[in-house]
Amino acid sequence: MIYKLPVSGTAVEVDFDPDQVRQKYAEERAKRLRTDPMDQFQGLTDTVEIDSTDPWAAPLERDPVEETVEVVVLGGGFGGVLTGAHLRKSGIDDFRIIEEGGDFGGTWYWNRYPGIQCDVESYMYLPLLEETGYMPTKRFASGAEVLGHVQRIGRHFDLYRTALFQTTVTAARWIEDEGLWEVHTHRGDVVKARFLLRANGPLNKPQIPRVPGIGTFRGKIMHTTRWDYGYTGGGPDGDLDGLGDKKVALVGTGATGVQAMPHLAAAAQKLYVVQRTPTNVAPRYNRPTDPEWAASLESGWQDSRTHNFVRITNGHPEGLDLVDDPWTFITTRASGQHLVEVPTTSLPPEDQMALAEISDMQQVQEAHRLIDSVVEDPDTANALKPWYGVMCKRPCFNDDYHRSFNLDSVELVASPAGLERITETGFVVDEEHHDVDLIVFATGFETGSSTASRYGYDIVGRDGLSMREHFADGHKTLHGFFAGEFPNYIEIGLSQNAFAISFVYMLNQKARHAARVIAHARANGIVSIEPDPAAQAEWVAITQETLKTRTPYFATCTPGFYNGQGDVGHSFFADIYNGSEVVYWDLIEQWWKEQKFAGLKLNSGSAAAAR
Repeated sequence: MIYKLPVSGTAVEVDFDPDQVRQKYAEERAKRLRTDPMDQFQGLTDTVEIDSTDPWAAPLERDPVEETVEVVVLGGGFGGVLTGAHLRKSGIDDFRIIEEGGDFGGTWYWNRYPGIQCDVESYMYLPLLEETGYMPTKRFASGAEVLGHVQRIGRHFDLYRTALFQTTVTAARWIEDEGLWEVHTHRGDVVKARFLLRANGPLNKPQIPRVPGIGTFRGKIMHTTRWDYGYTGGGPDGDLDGLGDKKVALVGTGATGVQAMPHLAAAAQKLYVVQRTPTNVAPRYNRPTDPEWAASLESGWQDSRTHNFVRITNGHPEGLDLVDDPWTFITTRASGQHLVEVPTTSLPPEDQMALAEISDMQQVQEAHRLIDSVVEDPDTANALKPWYGVMCKRPCFNDDYHRSFNLDSVELVASPAGLERITETGFVVDEEHHDVDLIVFATGFETGSSTASRYGYDIVGRDGLSMREHFADGHKTLHGFFAGEFPNYIEIGLSQNAFAISFVYMLNQKARHAARVIAHARANGIVSIEPDPAAQAEWVAITQETLKTRTPYFATCTPGFYNGQGDVGHSFFADIYNGSEVVYWDLIEQWWKEQKFAGLKLNSGSAAAAR
C-alpha cells in the first residue's frame, strides 16, 4: 500500500497497513500490562526454594582484612577489571577490588548456561585485545571465551593480588575527619580508601517471578545464573545428556531463554517453552575468525573498528561500515532513509518521526516473515511473532531458536499472563497443567529498583546522607561519575552517562576517565573531588531532557525491563544520558583538553579544610 507522510504528503510504499499495526501493538501491550510492574519479581537470594549458592567455586576461608589503600573498587566484572587495568596504566597500584563471585567475570562469571553467547561482535566487545595479545576465535564469542578474556585482563594487569573474592560488601561510609571511605564486608573486612569506585553493574541481582506454589514443587528448579550441570549433564556447549528422560519447562524467552532453548530442545524428552511476550530473534550468522583477516590488521585496529561501530549505531553516518552486523543494520535503517528518495533531514519533524515509525514497523514485519519461513506449525509461528517496536526489547540473535520449535518434543506455551502457578508436579498456564521434572527460570536480573536494593548495601556520604534516599527521585551526578555530598566517589556503572549497544565499551570509557581523574588528583595534591551543585543540577536537567526523546517510544512498548515493565518512570534508561554516545564522549574529551575541570571542585589541603 501507499502511505503518505502527514505533513508533506510524501509517498511511502509498504506492504502493511501502519494503522492496523499500530492498533495491534496497543492491543498486545494492553494484554501484558500489570498493576504490579515492579513487584512481580523477587530476588533469587530471597527465594528459599531455589539454590542461590555459587556453583563455580569452592567455599573460601580467610581471615578478615583491615587496610588503607588509595582506591577501593566494588565489583570484579568487566567494570572492575577495566578500572584496575586503567589504574595500573595510570601508575596507580595501591587499590583493592572486592567481588562477590569466586573469580573475575561479573555477569559472565555467573551466567554459564548452555548456549551462552555475546550479542555484540567479539572483536569490539572484548576490550584491550591488542594490549593482551588475544584474538577471539569467532565473530560472536561464547560465554566461556568472554569469561576467559575478563580473567586474561586480570592476569595481564596483575589484578588477582588486589582481589577479595567471594566477598560481599555490606556498607560503605565516608569518614569526614579522615577524608576516607570505609567499606565493610560480610567477612569482617574493613577497607579504607581515598577513592571509592563502584563497578557493580546494573545486571547483578538474579530475579524470578513471584509464582504461587513454588515451594510445593517436588522436582528440580534452577535459575540460569546457577546452572546445575550435575543434574542436566553436559556443559555450556550443550550435550545435556542428563535430560533424556526429563520433561522440562523453560520460563522466559529473552536473550538467555533464546540461547539456552535449542540445547534443552535437543536433549529433553519434552520441552515446554513458557512465553509471556515473544522476542524479536534475528539470525546470528556466527563464523570462525578468518586467520588471514586477523593477520592483516594494523596497530589500532580495535579502536578504529569500535569507533566506527559506535558512530553508526548512534546515528552518525560513516562512509564504510566496518562491522556490518544486525546492530548496524537496525540503526542505519532507523531513520527510514531507504524508504524515500529525498534526504530525511529535509522533511518536517513530524514526517521524520512518522517515517522512522514506518521503518521500525517494516523491520518487525520482516521478522514475522522470517518466522513463517522457518516454523512449520502456523499457530506456533503466529504465537512467536513480536508485536512491538524493534527496540522495545533488546533484540536477540540466534540461528537455532525458531527451527527448534519444529521438533516434536518441543511445545510453546504462550500466554500474555505468563506462568500462573506451580504445583507439586508441574506448572499451570491459562488453567492448563503440565507435568515436568525440571523448571528453568531464564528471567534475567532486577532492574528499575534502587542500586541499594540490587547491590545489597547503601552508600552513605557526608553527614550521614544515604545515597538510596538521596537518589530516590532520580540520580544526581555530574556526567554520571561524581555525586555531591559523596566526596571522592566515582560511578563506573550506568548512571547519567551515555549508553547504546555495547556495555563494555561504556565501561572501558568510564574506567579510563576515572583513572585519569585519580591520577590527576594524586599528581596535583588534590585531597577531594566533588561536583559543584550548580553544575550537577545542570547535568541532571540535561539528562532528563534527553530522556524525552525516548519516552514516547517506550510508552507504546509492550512491558519489559527497557520500559520498566510498562512503568516508563522506572525504565532502564530513566537515569542515563539518552543522547549520542559520540557527543557525550566528545564532551568528556573536550573537558580534558580544556584542563579547567568545569563543574568539579578539586580541593587540596586537609579533608576538613576541603569541606
